[in-house]
Amino acid sequence: MRSRCRLDFSALPPPNAVEGLEEVVSTRETPHEERALTRRCAATSPASGRGEGRSLQIPWLRKTAAGAIAMLVCFAQVATAAADELAPYTITGDGIANSLTGLPGDPARGRALVLARTTTCILCHSGPFPETRFQGDLAPDLRGAGSRWTTDQLRLRLVDASRFNPETIMPSYYRIEGLVRVGRNVDGKPILSAAEIEDIVAYLATLRD
Repeated sequence: MRSRCRLDFSALPPPNAVEGLEEVVSTRETPHEERALTRRCAATSPASGRGEGRSLQIPWLRKTAAGAIAMLVCFAQVATAAADELAPYTITGDGIANSLTGLPGDPARGRALVLARTTTCILCHSGPFPETRFQGDLAPDLRGAGSRWTTDQLRLRLVDASRFNPETIMPSYYRIEGLVRVGRNVDGKPILSAAEIEDIVAYLATLRD
């Protein structure tokens, strides 16, 4: 009678700790190729009369691993497609009346985004940010932005500033077509998400003085 191999590998002793027990792991070079795991179990019953091991293949393990990898790749592709897809919007006059997300933005998050140099806002604009050094002077001061522009106008300026001035240096934060000199990290996707646009709009609308 042969002994059974346990499939709880974390509970197994280290290699060579038990005579006749070996573990061989073979991994292909690319992550897209399947991984094979072979365990060798020796017959330990005196009645067997044999000391050499037998090879036990575990096909379900290979299938499970391959299926898990395929599912992860699929989920990643779906998430990327959803993130890169622009929400539909309608330009009316000189603004966009409806929220890109269908919900109001968060002013606190919007302020943090304005001050984050990765969004480039603070590189060109200055504003009521006494704690922030090296504010820009290439674009209008953001003080009183909520009095100068409506939320509709602010939203369109963030989505596509070139609608107001084709020669503007302000990025079109929610546009992916007809652009030049696009950074590799934002190629094919907007610089800001719809939610981030709404957060900035909500914050700028509070700047009344």
